[in-house]
Amino acid sequence: MERNLLLRAARAASSGAHVGGCGASAEERGRASGAAGAAASGLTHVDGDGRAAMVDVGGKAPTERTASASGRVALAPEAFALVAANQIKKGDVLTVAQLAGIMGAKQTAALIPLCHPLPLTSAAVELALDAGSHSVVISAQAKTVGPTGVEMEALTAVAVSALTVYDMCKAVSRDITIGDIRLDQKSGGRSGDYQRGRDYATGS
Repeated sequence: MERNLLLRAARAASSGAHVGGCGASAEERGRASGAAGAAASGLTHVDGDGRAAMVDVGGKAPTERTASASGRVALAPEAFALVAANQIKKGDVLTVAQLAGIMGAKQTAALIPLCHPLPLTSAAVELALDAGSHSVVISAQAKTVGPTGVEMEALTAVAVSALTVYDMCKAVSRDITIGDIRLDQKSGGRSGDYQRGRDYATGS
């Protein structure tokens, strides 16, 4: 009965009619309005009741997909010097953060709502020291053969790796900034390939 009421309310809302009366509560009218708005706007992660929902990708053919992302952690000079000398008390920052990033990529679906669990065929994280800016530069790559992309896995790998650097260095100095986390490249899927910095209007 509630479902029928929501459908009638959604149809009324989409046609511009007034939704009200003793038969619909404020909550029901709000949900119906949300469902109608979601349908009208073409939202992909909202169900018929206006609630968040995971997209069904079961009908999509699996294809090879890749993504790479990057970011950086800016440290205070003292902390950067200790990382470079591998003298942080918590241990080898670069190695631990590398492993944390790979683990983060594998746990993306548990961390980001509505992400699909993906069988990663590869996940790699690299960390490098930039002495000029006292920064740890992080890059990550993820690959899968599946029905949806791995951008979030690559980005999560960078984010978790960066947070690990922060955690291991915070005892020395909390003057730490995590930033510039971004998608650099993706391939596969209906949306096609993407390369940061490329002008897709001209193809250059």
